Amino acid sequence: MKKSTSGKPLSIIAMSLLAVFASAAVQARKDDMDIDRLNNTLNQLASDPTLGTYAQADQALARDAINQLSQASSRERPHVLYIAERRVDQARAEAQLQVAQRQLNQLDQQNAQLQLDRSRIDANAAQQQLDIQRMQYQLAQQETARLQAQGQEAAAQAAQAQSEADQARRLAAAQAKVAQAAKRQAALATKAAQAARALQENQPPSSSGN
Repeated sequence: MKKSTSGKPLSIIAMSLLAVFASAAVQARKDDMDIDRLNNTLNQLASDPTLGTYAQADQALARDAINQLSQASSRERPHVLYIAERRVDQARAEAQLQVAQRQLNQLDQQNAQLQLDRSRIDANAAQQQLDIQRMQYQLAQQETARLQAQGQEAAAQAAQAQSEADQARRLAAAQAKVAQAAKRQAALATKAAQAARALQENQPPSSSGN
């Protein structure tokens, strides 16, 4: 009976130790699962073809926090686990932010390039318009010169026609004067002939005839 009585405390102690060890093993497995989970998350971020090359400093801080978690005591563990989780989340968020900023910068560069291209197109269009206006001005000057030349030629022709008309008028006036003079001479000749006939008719007969 004494052996049986003395054996019970040993059994209780053994069971308590087993329970403690079991609880510690469960906690250790849980700790390992948390570390594995955070490592997997961080490794996925690091291997991501888009995000992996960004937020390197934050990724290093997150990995250091996971290492500290693996070394933390049970009393410090909740706080250290929280810090490690936040570090991992911060690394991913910072990587996503940097990617977004890079994409925004690329869009800004593309927009700036588009604005530059548009400015060049506008400048070329303005130059073409200026060339067209210059050509139109030159054509207008040529047309003006042509019209002026035509006007000068027409004026010369008009002056020549006026000169010829004046000359014809003077010739006609001279011819009219000649005609009037000839007419007066003819009239005088007629009067002279009439006077001569009258004189002959009125002359008495010759005396030798008797």
